[in-house]
Amino acid sequence: MITHQLSKKPDSTQDAVLLYLKKEGEMTVQALCDVLGITAMAVRRHLQVLQNDGLIESRMERQSRGRPTYKYKLSSKAESLFPSGFQTLAMDLLDAVYDASGHKGVMDLLTARNRKRMSRLKDRVQQTELRDRVAEVSKIFSEDGYMTEWTELDNGDFFISQQHCALHDVAKQYRQVCALEPQLMESLLGVKVTREKYILKNDPVCGYLVHHDQAAETEAL
Repeated sequence: MITHQLSKKPDSTQDAVLLYLKKEGEMTVQALCDVLGITAMAVRRHLQVLQNDGLIESRMERQSRGRPTYKYKLSSKAESLFPSGFQTLAMDLLDAVYDASGHKGVMDLLTARNRKRMSRLKDRVQQTELRDRVAEVSKIFSEDGYMTEWTELDNGDFFISQQHCALHDVAKQYRQVCALEPQLMESLLGVKVTREKYILKNDPVCGYLVHHDQAAETEAL
């Protein structure tokens, strides 16, 4: 699965497919064959992998004659793979707060942001079943660009994994961002959440264990 940010110079054919779709909006298999210089079979193979990873979507377009044509485009999940000015803005703001108030000021600002997010998101996690709340929380983080997936474990616990850190550069400088993430999950889920894997410690993902039978240790934000 592709988890790195893409640049203008693709490192692989799948990177190139994503870059062309970003540029053109929608493309057919034949159009991708033309720009990539590979066979339709090879293009379809790459498209299938990207579709399985949730990075592209397809739609059928009926023709006046002959078989319908399928057009492919990026999914919202794929947008996190492209550079954004958001991290630069976030870093500049946190640097300004740090210069004025030190690490305490940064923590106070991020805690206030967590409270606002909780207030905004609480209506999305009113489901009775924990499984449904885990699915919704995973969706929320995916919408923020974290490429989040979840699984249910045999003992009833859940594991939430993030294959991409949308704030990687910010988090390297201000680890408070990482400290508050499981707190937000706990507040939304209502049960204890512990970090088990950590990208900034060279794990392939950030992984969180959701304890189904332990109440949240974090007070509601």
